[in-house]
Amino acid sequence: MTNLVKTTPRYTGKRHRLDKPELLAPAGNLEKLKFAVHYGADAVYIGGQKYGLRSNADNFSFEEMKEGVEFAARYGAKVFVATNIYAHNEDISGLEDYLRGLQEAGIAAIIAADPAVIETAQRVAPKVEVHLSTQQSTLNWQAVQFWKDEGLPRVVLARETSFEEIAEIKAKVDIEIEAFIHGAMCSSFSGRCVLSNHFTDRDSNRGGCCQSCRWKYDLFEDDAQVFGEDEDKFTMGSKDLCMIEYLPELIEVGVDSFKIEGRMKSIHYVATVVNVYRQAIDAYFDNPAGFVLKPEWLEEIYKAANRPVNTGFFLDTPGAEDHIYESEDKPAPYDFAGIVTAYDEATGIATVQQRNHFKPGQEIEFVGPGGRFFKQLVPEIRNEAGEILDAARHPLQAIQMRTEHPVKPMDMMRKRIGKARS
Repeated sequence: MTNLVKTTPRYTGKRHRLDKPELLAPAGNLEKLKFAVHYGADAVYIGGQKYGLRSNADNFSFEEMKEGVEFAARYGAKVFVATNIYAHNEDISGLEDYLRGLQEAGIAAIIAADPAVIETAQRVAPKVEVHLSTQQSTLNWQAVQFWKDEGLPRVVLARETSFEEIAEIKAKVDIEIEAFIHGAMCSSFSGRCVLSNHFTDRDSNRGGCCQSCRWKYDLFEDDAQVFGEDEDKFTMGSKDLCMIEYLPELIEVGVDSFKIEGRMKSIHYVATVVNVYRQAIDAYFDNPAGFVLKPEWLEEIYKAANRPVNTGFFLDTPGAEDHIYESEDKPAPYDFAGIVTAYDEATGIATVQQRNHFKPGQEIEFVGPGGRFFKQLVPEIRNEAGEILDAARHPLQAIQMRTEHPVKPMDMMRKRIGKARS
């Protein structure tokens, strides 16, 4: 199987951490939160209805936050809230009440960039930790020391930070370090982009980014069109970050929290990626010296991938080959098709909530936490009234089918849509 990332000399350095790193997952709504935690996240980060950078996500009311905190607590997990806008004067009104509401909901930490938000949180919601957002573009140990002196227990480093820089930070500052290890990369420096502002009057740093770099453009040079004819269009988005092949290095250098990007991503994406990293982290700590990256983990990552991937800035500075300048094929020939809601052990009949069209005869896969996995063909399917169906066409429809192996509620079902990737 083709490696996910380009061949690069591996980082080797002194280890600074002794315990297991936190696996931190995104959750754009309450359902995604539950799946992230169920599939192995130690913590999730969400957005409230104010002060975050994903205004297009569903985001959480205070009541939903409380429910999410209670659900996470049953698994021993925590919930963080992104409050990482750069606030204008009109944004400050209501901030104190909002932060008090987060504390009352049981939120463990906020992720903030604006000093006004940070100071206010420390003053009015002292039970809530403040983690410095990657929006602060923190790259060096002196800046990390500054934020530690300001009372922050954790810094989320800029995505442009290398392994060597992380090692120096960990050697010189006793603080928790959080780093993005999987997901989309911004084409601009740590999200400091104004294309969205220019094209659509939607402020990237106040939660309104319209993903301008992912748009398809016609490209001209000296009035001659060089890109955009026929179906080809020019884009300038980055490849996605994927560090699964460098998990031991991330652990050894001392990253305290492994952060997955993607509050706008699907349940299938979040659960699949969390499931893989959970298995890999646990396998490493079970036997560090004998750790081996399993091929099936890479295959699973591909099945959730939206774009080609690379290692970001961890090993070297990305070049032209690390951007996407033309249309790309879907990395994996699978689509999310359903969620198991019930299973009858006596009959072997599963109830699946439809999330995408499927029909008898299609190849499907069932996936659960911890690496549970099997393939089969879609058998005869019925609706709740027991009527035989020729296809599952309706969103959220309850479908009954026989499975070749036992399944559990919250297991996912995906369907194959084409030839497998070599």
